[in-house]
Amino acid sequence: MATNAHTEAPSGGHSTFPPFERDTFASQLVWLAITFVILYVMVAKLALPRVGSIIDARKGRIEGDLADANRFKSESDAAMAAYEKALAEARNRAQTLANETRDRLHAEAEKNRKTVEERLHARLADAEKSIAATKSAAMANVRGIAIDTAAAIVARLTGTAPPGAATAGAVDAVLKK
Repeated sequence: MATNAHTEAPSGGHSTFPPFERDTFASQLVWLAITFVILYVMVAKLALPRVGSIIDARKGRIEGDLADANRFKSESDAAMAAYEKALAEARNRAQTLANETRDRLHAEAEKNRKTVEERLHARLADAEKSIAATKSAAMANVRGIAIDTAAAIVARLTGTAPPGAATAGAVDAVLKK
């Protein structure tokens, strides 16, 4: 019984690797060239244009997105500048209004202060006149009270009332000092 190993070539078959056989080598090269040309034409005419169009579309989309981003950035910068300008104008208007209001209120307060001062001065003058009148009335009454009091004291101490003219003369002499 004969055993054949798997590594051995079959007894009735070929002795070399089939692609390297000299008899079929030329036809294999021809078929290789035909297959290569067909695959090259298919890739060049079908696959590469599709891939190229996808790459061009992606590139265009990226450029469009970048252009949009730059446009939005410039619009936002312009909006920010307009906002800052409007804010500065609003601050200036507010400052102007505050200054005008402060000046107006200061003028009104000054006017009110002068009015109140004039009223106070008038009331003070009236009060001084009233005080002067009350003082002169009191001083006029002081003489009479002093005469009555001196007469009452002398009458109590001596038991007899002094004459009215003597008491009045003595009080007048003391008041003149």
